[in-house]
Formats: sequence, C-alpha cells, structure tokens
Amino acid sequence: MKTTIELSDVLFQSAKAHAQQHKTTLRALIEEGLEQVLHSQQAKKANAFKLKDASVRGKALQLADPSLWQQLEQDHVLARALKPVAKRP
Repeated sequence: MKTTIELSDVLFQSAKAHAQQHKTTLRALIEEGLEQVLHSQQAKKANAFKLKDASVRGKALQLADPSLWQQLEQDHVLARALKPVAKRP
C-alpha cells in the first residue's frame, strides 16, 4: 500500500543515511521500526500484571448509614478531646 508521511528534514536525512550505511531501503527501515514498536506494545500488554482473585465468601461490604456520619465524627472528636495527653520528658 502506498501512503505519504511527513518527516522533519533532519529525521529524513538521518534515516536515509542509516539506510544507505546498512544497505537497505528507507521503506524497509520504516517497516522494521513500525514492527518493533507494535511488537513492543503487544509484549507489554501480554506481560501486564494481573491481580489474583482473592475474593472471599460472605456478605457484601456494609457501610455505615450516611445519616449517622456526623454523629460518628462528633463522637470521634469528643473521644480524642477526652483522651489524656502523654507527658513529655
């Protein structure tokens, strides 16, 4: 398939010189580079970390009633205020 791509002049000249030094074509060099990038991305996906299923049987997580949150917070603040302060040496 034919297509047109735009490259910076510096990149084009470098790629052309590299292709000549390695006795290959610019087309082959571009194809090799694209294949390496695509293969690398596929390898990363294949090696992605998968979390082991550690689910347990039982009831679903139960959260506190949101209407009681304010009372829970007030109880917590009060408990901290009444906690004796440790003496510093």
